[in-house]
Formats: sequence, structure tokens, C-alpha cells
Amino acid sequence: MAIEVKVPVLGESITEATVGQWLKKPGEAVAADEPIASLETDKVAIDVPAPSAGVMGDLVAAEGDTVEVGAIIAYIQEGAAGAPAKATTPATAPAPGKAAEPEQAEAGSAALTLSPAVRRLVLEHGLDPSSIKGSGKDGRLTKDDVMAAVEAGSARAAEPAAALAQAAPAVASVRKEERVRMTRLRQTIAKRLKSAQENAALLTTFNDVDMTAVMEARAKYKDLFEKKHGVRLGFMGFFVKAACMALKDVPAVNAFIEGDEIVYHDYADISVAVSAPNGLVVPVIRDAQDMSVAQVERTIGDFGKRAKAGSLTMDEMKGGTFTISNGGVFGSLLSTPIVNPPQSAVLGLHRIEERPVVVNGQIVARPMMYLALSYDHRIIDGREAVTFLVALKNAIEDPTRLLIDL
Repeated sequence: MAIEVKVPVLGESITEATVGQWLKKPGEAVAADEPIASLETDKVAIDVPAPSAGVMGDLVAAEGDTVEVGAIIAYIQEGAAGAPAKATTPATAPAPGKAAEPEQAEAGSAALTLSPAVRRLVLEHGLDPSSIKGSGKDGRLTKDDVMAAVEAGSARAAEPAAALAQAAPAVASVRKEERVRMTRLRQTIAKRLKSAQENAALLTTFNDVDMTAVMEARAKYKDLFEKKHGVRLGFMGFFVKAACMALKDVPAVNAFIEGDEIVYHDYADISVAVSAPNGLVVPVIRDAQDMSVAQVERTIGDFGKRAKAGSLTMDEMKGGTFTISNGGVFGSLLSTPIVNPPQSAVLGLHRIEERPVVVNGQIVARPMMYLALSYDHRIIDGREAVTFLVALKNAIEDPTRLLIDL
């Protein structure tokens, strides 16, 4: 008996998605509730679970197809013995005149199912994917896993036979091009960021902050903090709390323009950018102004784990009155972040590096970080932007201010 696999309900106002990747192929055995496909919406990737145990049947939709909620995308043969389904389905048949792209990367005697981006990285670096531990859902490899293995030198090189099998024909001066369809998430990001540039009067103001006090506090209390709260003490907890305090002093930075009105908020829902296999996602810390540093760190840590596993929900991505983006974790020295509409401002954090500064008339080396506040000049004046950054800087350089709300 053939069981229909349908697109599940995706969330309020979400009516369609894009088939990002088939995790099971025709003829493969599947267990009930096992993820068989990944759907990409405007905000997150969602796994489609198998409605029943059996064998994967025909694939009705191909990777890259747009599908509506409730649409049939595949069939599962309930209780089948494992005979392969039709060889040519929309997701498996090669386009006319084009060689079929390999769907699996061989790793010793085992075959691992990899996404196109991950497979490309594995081949570029000549690695054996079975020697890399995956952090994605069900242990699947992500791009971050591969790059971490490359940097650490912990992955085995691919066997010569496998490398030869995957190598292109030896042709002198071969120049290659590859066309990869943009994911639905990337298309949405592109539209929203371009819209922000076209519709807002964007301006960026900079400052720098001496991280000495925060780094000393973190070094002194990190072990006790982790023992008590079960989470590491990072820098984002300090910056989120400092931002909440500065937003209270300069409410325009936490406001929206809606038509011909300005909407002010007496709460701070802070959007934080975290890394996911398909790019950065921005979940929201609700009512961050009422949280402790420990609660903020615990929330961000949970977001990071679930972003890698692809289990963030769309409700967790909605809203947000102000965004903090930490490019410093990737080594960024300075940037001009783009505002995420309808928000009016975004704070960019950058890497910490020792620089010479003058303290009490003496030139000393201090761990400094550049801060960047991009904002919509239609609602936020330069004076307000500078006031916000100075308040943030003062709180980070003297964390006691966070305790006494000064």
C-alpha cells in the first residue's frame, strides 16, 4: 500500500516551501517519523518525517521545486521488501544533455549522503567524510563540520582510488563553472536586505570599546558560572544586557516606522545572529531586559545547538526589536551591518585585538573591539546613535553599571 507524504503545516502565513534536499532515495528503507526530506521556507529549514515505516517510493517533487502546504511530494510503500522504485523520478533523473551529479560521497566501505555544498567541500579538500563527526540532525555533516576538520587537520585524506574515481578527465586548461540554485532562505535574505537599502536611510556610526574589564570578569568567574548555571560565560550576555540598558536610554533605536507613525517598545526583543548549516539565522530573545546574564547565555546556547540541528521554529524567528550580529567570531575587524526590517538598527560586534591606546597619559596595549551601529536615519538622529554607542561602551568598560542600572 502506498502512503502519501505531504507537505506539513509550516506555520502562520507560510503557504509554500522549497524542497531543499531528499534525505532518503527510492528503494531505501525508512522508519516511522524518520526525516526523509528537508524543506526550506523563508526563514528556516524543516524536516519532513515519514508518516509510516516502509520503503521509499516515487518522489513527486524534485530538489528545488516549490511545493504548497498539503501537496503530495512522495510515496512510501508500506511494508515493502525493499525493491527499488522507478529509476527515473523528478528528483533522480538527470536533465537532458547533462551528466547526473553524484548523490553520495564514498567513504571507505560506507556511503554517506551529503548535501551538494558539503560534498563540494569534501571533494575540494580531498577528505574522507566518514572521518568527520557530523553535528547536524541525525549526525549529518554540515559545512561547519568540514571546515572545522580542515582547520584542525583531524580528517583523513580520501583514498587514492576514490579520489581517482571522482577526479575529472585529465584535460589541459579546463575551466569549470557550477550553477547552484539559491535556497529559498537565501533568496528571502537577498530580497529583504536589498529592500532595506532601498527603503531606509541607512547610516553607520562607529566606536570602540576596551574589553579589559569584561575579559577579567569572565576569566575570574567562568568556572563558577558554568558550574552553577550549566552554560559557559561568553561575551554576548554582557552585550545583550548592555544593549537593553542603552535601548531604555535611547528608545528610538528600539522603535519601528509603521506608515506615518513611530512605534516605540517598552520591551527589548533582541535578535541574535547564529550560524546554521544553510547560513546565518536570527532567532529572538524575548523580553531580554528582564533576563539575567545567565539566562541570556543559556538561551543563546540553546539557539546555537538547535540552529545546527535545524530544529528552530518559525515562531522563534519572528519579531525582534533590535539585532546584534557578532562578526568577530569569524575574524571580522570592521563592518557596516544592514538593518533587518522593520527594525531600525543593528549592532555589529567585531574581533578583539590588542591595540595601543592612551590611558592616564601612558600608551598601553589593551584588548579593543570596534562597535558599529547601522540605523535608519529617518527615525534615529546621529546624536541618538552616538548616545546609544557611548552608553553601551560605558557599560562594557565598567560592568558594575549593569548591576546598578547606571
